[in-house]
Amino acid sequence: MSKPPSAVSRDEPVIRDRGDACPGALRLHAADDGFLARVRIPGGLLAARQAAALGLAADRFGDGHLELTSRGNVQLRGLREGCGAGLAELLDSVGLLPAPSHERIRNIVASPLADPAPVRALDRELCADPEAAALSGRFLFAVDDGRGDVAALGPDVTLLAQPGGRVLIRLGGSPDAAEVAAADAARAALEAAHHFLDAAAAAGTRAWRIAELPAEHALDGQEFTARLARRGIPARYVPDAPRPYADPPAPGAHGDALCVLVPLGRLSTEQWRELPGELRITPWRSILVTAAAGARPAGLVTAPGSAWESVTACTGRPGCAKSLADVRADARAVAERARGPLPVHWSGCERRCGHPRGTAWVDLVATPDGYRLGADPVAPHELAAALAAARNQPRVSEAAVKK
Repeated sequence: MSKPPSAVSRDEPVIRDRGDACPGALRLHAADDGFLARVRIPGGLLAARQAAALGLAADRFGDGHLELTSRGNVQLRGLREGCGAGLAELLDSVGLLPAPSHERIRNIVASPLADPAPVRALDRELCADPEAAALSGRFLFAVDDGRGDVAALGPDVTLLAQPGGRVLIRLGGSPDAAEVAAADAARAALEAAHHFLDAAAAAGTRAWRIAELPAEHALDGQEFTARLARRGIPARYVPDAPRPYADPPAPGAHGDALCVLVPLGRLSTEQWRELPGELRITPWRSILVTAAAGARPAGLVTAPGSAWESVTACTGRPGCAKSLADVRADARAVAERARGPLPVHWSGCERRCGHPRGTAWVDLVATPDGYRLGADPVAPHELAAALAAARNQPRVSEAAVKK
């Protein structure tokens, strides 16, 4: 299967001729269905009042829906022109809007079943550092509790917890890492970001992510370890760091919490308000509800075994002008009749936005005449049968890829 366009190797250096235009809560994106705002939620952590404010924003300024992204953030769509000041004021009133210079760099995914304290420590370091504002809106941090769930998402900087109060700091996909004390992990991760910014400046290619650096400017684990020591952060070089892998939490109960899967990552404000208490948005378009006893979310998935666990899609029509199909409507029509897992990503065009990582899925791309499954054209009325046949073909599992 071909590699998604978003995946870049050091053998394919990217030369950027413009700044990063990634949307944020202040920098709105003009889409076909109105303006779009992307609100960064570090580690997916939302207090009840913050969740309420997002629901209010979707109703007051947008189309009455919220979208979950593959980085555990929340998007508001259908925003009307001129709503920016009111939206910013509402978000700021509940602590969802840091300094304007930093609001797009708070890209932190985290193991959803873990202690949130390391996420909050890293977010404080990022927001307090003026130099960090130079990071692109696509640079990604992962705070992994050691199980390997978010470490598998291709982050730029991974904080991987180890026994004995230690943390590995990994740069991009490098096999090595620097080991530091947990108390120093947030500062070390910030220093990793500085290390990248220095390398990007030296390369002159305006790289947005570590994988985009040309080979001659690739980050070196030993050099980074020495850099940490110079900054007063004791670190040990680990030449062959472990790479654990774990599947994301399945829909259903996890101790006192409930994992709720949101089909295609889009839910109405009515559904959103049925999720009580503190929420944790996951990078797999699900929500961990801490006050699980009161959660009765109609139309959402709260038990394992649903076809929706493995169906993803881009925005499609009518929100995206480049899309050739309403992929979400087509995906729903097929998934709601499916029996068992149906691992497929629906794309409205060749860009394949939102493409999942790994190879444990099939790739369905809209064309002017229907869809293409791999290299084969598929008519709309043949989609269900074609996907069922593809499901029975052997594919490499995500876990095997990570090993």
